[in-house]
Amino acid sequence: MKKILFLLVLCLWVPAAAQEIAVAAASDLSSVFPQVAAKFEQETGRKVRVTYGSSGQFFLQIENGAPYDLFFSADLQYPRRLAAEGLADSKTIQLYAAGKIVLYVPNGSALDAAEGLRVLLSPRLNRVAIANPAHAPYGRAAVEALKSAGLYEEVKSKLVMGENVSQAAQFVQSGSAGAGIVALSLALSPAMRSAGHFAELPLSGYRPLEQAAVILKSSRNRAGAEQFLAYLRRPETAALLARFGFTLPAANSATPK
Repeated sequence: MKKILFLLVLCLWVPAAAQEIAVAAASDLSSVFPQVAAKFEQETGRKVRVTYGSSGQFFLQIENGAPYDLFFSADLQYPRRLAAEGLADSKTIQLYAAGKIVLYVPNGSALDAAEGLRVLLSPRLNRVAIANPAHAPYGRAAVEALKSAGLYEEVKSKLVMGENVSQAAQFVQSGSAGAGIVALSLALSPAMRSAGHFAELPLSGYRPLEQAAVILKSSRNRAGAEQFLAYLRRPETAALLARFGFTLPAANSATPK
């Protein structure tokens, strides 16, 4: 009897688990994706489990067999490389947005973000938070912006690096850093907007943060992954991304070249 009950429970559990969509998402999406996932779940009944982190770390995890269905990267090159390695379906690579970086300063600071990156030279500022450029696209963009402004060598001793851009933003919020170069999408979140001010950095100072998604070949829920990816193309979803500072592609597609 116990064995029969166990099999019945297993039969009920497996379909439910199979409905869950496992998503690896760049941390700049942590301000907007909870809303996207909630709306998707309400409309479709499919559960979405989103894990946030740096795109480079997710890339390595996926190479080592991490069980995700979908990967939303802050850098188009990571999905392309996974497709080239046979780990992702190249036909599903989809540009969903382009990100921007900002200089963010907490309330109460004597620094004015509107003055641009040169305020980072202030002797009153000891630490500047950025994402780790070794594996976080937003960290690479921050370094590029500093170098473009001719300030990197003077500022690099002040840099403190988060594992991802969300952690870099947390360093500023917690007071561990007096300023940060972070994602516009995070700076526009209610918590950060109320706690500080920011200024967008010139787009000419860093390479475009083209962000793309891809379905992994190891996906256990291909139908759900396809449905969620299609949901990103909906006008209302695109409008939500735009409200958080993302620039939307003219067409949500990307060739895997």
